[in-house]
Amino acid sequence: MLVYLFDHMEEFQFDVLREVGNIGAGNAATALSKLLEKPVDMMVPQVKLIPFEQIPDIVGGAEEVVIAVFLRVVGDAPGNLFFLISRESAVQLLSKVVGSQELMKALENDSLDLTELQVSALQEMGNILAGSYLSSLADFTQLSMSPTVPSLAIDMAGAILSYGLIQFGEMGEHAVLIDTTFHDGEDQVEGHFFLIPDPESFGKIFAALGVPLE
Repeated sequence: MLVYLFDHMEEFQFDVLREVGNIGAGNAATALSKLLEKPVDMMVPQVKLIPFEQIPDIVGGAEEVVIAVFLRVVGDAPGNLFFLISRESAVQLLSKVVGSQELMKALENDSLDLTELQVSALQEMGNILAGSYLSSLADFTQLSMSPTVPSLAIDMAGAILSYGLIQFGEMGEHAVLIDTTFHDGEDQVEGHFFLIPDPESFGKIFAALGVPLE
């Protein structure tokens, strides 16, 4: 059923998903600008529907060490949500919020210890990004979709996804990928936003977007 859906989606239907991403990026840019106290621009280069098992490949492979903010989506269309960025991108973000020269040295030496302040800052930024995209999707679909308190992990991408399976239970087989690039005039940071609806949620979301399952 899902394979049929993806094979028969028209370009305008992907445009709806891109619009969700663009509105979410705009909301996230506004929120991050307030947090960083400087202008932030965000772009959504692409939106894709991908099989769950391809997620590690998007971020450099299953053994690539990444920083992930992940949470559970509750409401009318429950699911799981991950925001993954590289360690280097995390350093760039944190240096603007908490002045993390110590973290930069730690990452260069493959030491992954974070202070409580650094963890809190990354969680807040991840929560802003995830909440912005989720709010955009909820507005488009008119479905109730709320995030739980985010968790943070630093590990290989494959291990993070495996932990997510244990933490949140069985996930759906496909994910909505929204690639995000944001910059503040000095640095450019790329991140990957993955929404993995529960199997029974896919039909609700896409029907609400005008793409009913057949």
